[in-house]
Amino acid sequence: MEYRRIGASGLAVSEIAYGNWLTHDAPGCVAAALDAGVTTFHTAAAWDGGAAETAFGQAFSGVRRDELVLCTGVFWPEGPGPNDAGLSRKHVIASLEGSLRRLRTDHVDVYQLLRFDYRTPVAETFLALSDLVRQGKILYAGTAEWTAEQLLQARDAAERYDVPLISNQPHYSMLWRVAEAQVMPVGERIGVGQFASVPLAQGVLTGKYRDGRVPAGSRAAAKPHARPLLMPELLERVEMLRGVADDAGLTMAQLALAWTLQHETVASAVVGASTPEQVTENAKAAGIRLDLDVLTRVDHLLGSFVQTDPRLVWSPPASSAI
Repeated sequence: MEYRRIGASGLAVSEIAYGNWLTHDAPGCVAAALDAGVTTFHTAAAWDGGAAETAFGQAFSGVRRDELVLCTGVFWPEGPGPNDAGLSRKHVIASLEGSLRRLRTDHVDVYQLLRFDYRTPVAETFLALSDLVRQGKILYAGTAEWTAEQLLQARDAAERYDVPLISNQPHYSMLWRVAEAQVMPVGERIGVGQFASVPLAQGVLTGKYRDGRVPAGSRAAAKPHARPLLMPELLERVEMLRGVADDAGLTMAQLALAWTLQHETVASAVVGASTPEQVTENAKAAGIRLDLDVLTRVDHLLGSFVQTDPRLVWSPPASSAI
């Protein structure tokens, strides 16, 4: 495993991070990640009603806390009440307390604001984060799917309230390069590094959805998130990447992860897995540097299927604010 500093901070994170958004029912994956040298783990309070955090809390029993970079986040609804979602001071603090209980820890390394909250002043959120930093309950703060303009607002509030803002977590893959135009350059300028989320495009870039077939037990079979990508024309192009991966001595998953890690502002690629074997395979993408020929072939094969429009950052519009 290789490690990188995130943003302008001194925090080292593993190039491959394990996230349990959809696969927190596989405790063996955490053990495989630790065996592979993965130190960085991502979860969130709202994922499966807190079950994702609980699974991590159980899996980390007996692991020395200082060996982990534990990231969790807040924004999505955690209950039916009017204050059970968003980034209000009340919800941010209450959500973190719940997270700490479920994770069986006294602090979180990176506390992530998982979307921008149009109903709460940014200053209110960062004042709450400042209090949590002083209490030692969070060490750093991060955002996820914030636009470049929103990141600048976060930077100003973080400086005002002495919050160490070090990361953003955009969707970023061979197919989804929306963050490259604005978010990544702004992040680099203000000292915010990137945790690349969904680098395997919901499993599509692993090549397992050949001809649009959905294998039993796959992510697309259990959840509908990948199905919009199961277009025959796109899958044909993805299948052509198999030759690129073979020539590079990589699996398709390793190629996709290594590609994501080529961007200089990406510190870590966050990936889930259904089996420990997948975790072990993914971890081998760390430290791989792709040459220009490989990068050029990837761009040529994917062509117009690559999405780059910066307006498509996965941040909810103000009109749909929770």
